[in-house]
Amino acid sequence: QVQLVESGGGLVQAGGSLRLSCAASGSIFSINGWYRQAPGKQRELVATITRGGRTNYADSVKGRFTISRDTAKNMVYLQMNSLKPEDTAVYYCYAHDTIRGKDFWGKGTLVTVSS
Repeated sequence: QVQLVESGGGLVQAGGSLRLSCAASGSIFSINGWYRQAPGKQRELVATITRGGRTNYADSVKGRFTISRDTAKNMVYLQMNSLKPEDTAVYYCYAHDTIRGKDFWGKGTLVTVSS
């Protein structure tokens, strides 16, 4: 059974930092990532990382966020620095299983950035 469980969200002041973690289990994923959804907006890509370590970031977070993974521990991380109020959203862990051809999602963790 595939499970993605996020942790690390919370309330932080603008300019602060948070690190999100995602524990992934139940399959081998070719791509992991983070998406977010702000109130009243569509879910959007934040960052992805391939099994080979190639990363991709949304323009809005480049230079501030860093995605990483620990393959041995099946963990994916999102280090968020210089947070802005517009980063406030529910952040979802994402994984793509190439063998099954399926996408999987965590339940989300709320990040609130106060001004």
